[in-house]
Amino acid sequence: MLSAQDRAIVKSTVPLLESGGEALITHFYRMMLSEYPEVRPLFNQAHQASGDQPRALANGVLMYARHIDQLDQLGDLVAKIINKHVALQILPEHYPIVGTCLLRAISEVLGSEIATPEVMSAWGAAYGQLADILIGAEAAIYKEKAEAPGGWRGARSFTLVKRVEESAEITSFYFAPVDKGPILAAEPGQYIGMKLLLEGEEVRRNYSLSARSQSGQYRISVKREAGGRVSNYLHDQFQVGATIDLFTPSGEFTLAASDKPLVLISGGVGITPTLPMLEAALATERPIHFIHCARNGGVHAFREWVDGLAAQHPQLKRFYCYAEDDGVSPAADKVGMLSQEQLAAWLPQERDVDAYFLGPKGFMAAIKRHLKALGVPEKQSRYEFFGPASALE
Repeated sequence: MLSAQDRAIVKSTVPLLESGGEALITHFYRMMLSEYPEVRPLFNQAHQASGDQPRALANGVLMYARHIDQLDQLGDLVAKIINKHVALQILPEHYPIVGTCLLRAISEVLGSEIATPEVMSAWGAAYGQLADILIGAEAAIYKEKAEAPGGWRGARSFTLVKRVEESAEITSFYFAPVDKGPILAAEPGQYIGMKLLLEGEEVRRNYSLSARSQSGQYRISVKREAGGRVSNYLHDQFQVGATIDLFTPSGEFTLAASDKPLVLISGGVGITPTLPMLEAALATERPIHFIHCARNGGVHAFREWVDGLAAQHPQLKRFYCYAEDDGVSPAADKVGMLSQEQLAAWLPQERDVDAYFLGPKGFMAAIKRHLKALGVPEKQSRYEFFGPASALE
């Protein structure tokens, strides 16, 4: 338990974190990844290069400092962090490394006049408290998943049994366990962690599951990213019969039980977690509005599959919006960007709906604004980030 003095000192550093937190965290990552190579596989270097990861962690540290005496005010931030850690198999032995580097970064960036012994002691205690919270919560989840039917702990070997090109950019990969045993059922919307060895270097990634796991297999659908080390490897070199280590499904962005109309809105490869959500929802009687936006028809994955479901299930209405018409693919319902007016026309007339949306950050920021302006309750408007979480402002 932090002392009142420690909490007061940590809160006093909030203005410094607001103005210089990103620089501090950038220094932290540079130091940690150079001096502790054993933790490099846990971090996506593309997110490091773009600055997304430092910004996300800087925001997390700032939020923790602001609410150090009211941790319940952090909302679902802690749950998001815990689930990301579980998907990548973050372990208790990783926390001292992070703590050592974080405290060094605070000391070196803020300087001795600000980072006094009292400040460093308070932040050391604060980090210890946070580490204990995360380690305890993660241990409980690891245990729960290991003991569940089909569950396991750590890495489990899977074989790639099928791959399907879904569009010009997206390919699906189907995995079955090497041991031929049952697999842990995934909640619609969850993702799975994988461990690969590329050119002698271990890397880890999370990918959303794009189908329900009822068939005894897991499916991910991956977009080829320009310069993406793992996505290009999967597209170009990972062939049927190859094996890979997977971690248990994780993630708190899941389809909640409800009888309200369901609205699924996606942009680009953001369609992937909405597919198992759609499958699950079709087993109920709730109305479903499925809205997908793509650059054009050539990169629109799973259109035929969704169209087939819409033909079979009157409760499902589907709408497509393409930024451009490629002149070859089947027509969209709308060409151009998805405006608030167009979204209003595609939503149920009654705005008491459950809305889930995913896609590029700019797309999600616009959808969040549109839903709020159109009267969808904010607590019923849910979204997930594929990369590091950040504010949709």
